[in-house]
Amino acid sequence: MSFKLTDKVKWVGKIDWELRTFHGEEYSTHKGSSYNSYLIKDEKTVLIDTVWGPFAHEFIENLKKEIDLNDIDYIIAQHSEVDHSGALPLLMKEIPNTPIYCTANGAKILKGHYHEDWNFVEVKTGDTLNIGESTLTFVEARMLHWPDSMMTYMSGDNILFSNDAFGQHYASDLMFNDLVDQCELWAECIKYYANILTPFSALVTKKIEEVLSFNLPLSMIATSHGIIWRDNPAQIVEKYLEWANSYQENQITIVYDTMWDCTKSMAESISEGIKSVDKNVTVKLYNAGITDKNDIITELFKSKAVLFGSSTVNKSIMHATAGILEMIKGIGFKNKKAAAFGSYGWSGECVDVLEQKIKDAKLELVQEGIKILWNPDENGKAECVEFGKRFAEKL
Repeated sequence: MSFKLTDKVKWVGKIDWELRTFHGEEYSTHKGSSYNSYLIKDEKTVLIDTVWGPFAHEFIENLKKEIDLNDIDYIIAQHSEVDHSGALPLLMKEIPNTPIYCTANGAKILKGHYHEDWNFVEVKTGDTLNIGESTLTFVEARMLHWPDSMMTYMSGDNILFSNDAFGQHYASDLMFNDLVDQCELWAECIKYYANILTPFSALVTKKIEEVLSFNLPLSMIATSHGIIWRDNPAQIVEKYLEWANSYQENQITIVYDTMWDCTKSMAESISEGIKSVDKNVTVKLYNAGITDKNDIITELFKSKAVLFGSSTVNKSIMHATAGILEMIKGIGFKNKKAAAFGSYGWSGECVDVLEQKIKDAKLELVQEGIKILWNPDENGKAECVEFGKRFAEKL
């Protein structure tokens, strides 16, 4: 499968309908993904990125249907991660002397992955490559989300090949933003940002402002994963600026893990207390032990405040809640208030452990946690309701 973006540009990538996890098992991809590679035919012929290694043979065979590989003048490797570069070793066996344009870090990482000293041409922001009627301009995007990341702008057709920025893990044969289901699209966009790009939000803002300062006309954003933005492509840029600015909605999310539903009962009573104070706030409850961790992170990203609960086990907390808090510590959420709760049988360390992890994650702890011995009775549930009320009032 290939299709035209413009008279000069074709998509020659791979849609991966079966993909369910990414970055090992770290990121869930319920709706698959795509590995977007682009073939530009001007006076010179350029290939931008390849596909993941398992699809390398299929990619090369399909590319041969589009062009004699020896006619490829330049390869642009915008990102060295193997889902983008995995077919390079097979491709370079066919055309070993073809120059590969990448950042200095890109060359280092590609050598580290594949242990080959190909014909690397290192570029930096503002460098250009004339390919005939069009000119390609390179824009480094360090740490969005790897040190080697870069984007490429094509004049004339006014396409920004944006690498991982503005993408989604979303498989669709429609491939353009105006054709796909909008609810699915935006859900995957915010999940992608929350889980992958949040740690680099300050850099996102800076890089977008830098690119906007060039005053380049923009007709299309061609991403490395998911759909291509051709209908009002600026809309996803505007969303990134919004998401990068300590984003929050009128939502409170309660995340807990529970052994015998005691902590679950506490979570439900706390939710009742919150809603009694603010009927307009959205309150969502997630059992971390049975809910996809990346979906939880997305909901936490959207929230103005979060509560974490766990039963006490082995003088500590249950691993699912601990894991979510460890993820948050790495992701670095900003401007979110938090509190802790939990049940116990004899030692009762859960709240102390949770509160320390909340502080380690640099969330604002707004009130002392609550813990209930065994299963909360009516008085215990009432205490949790009051706890929820106080939490909502402090927001």
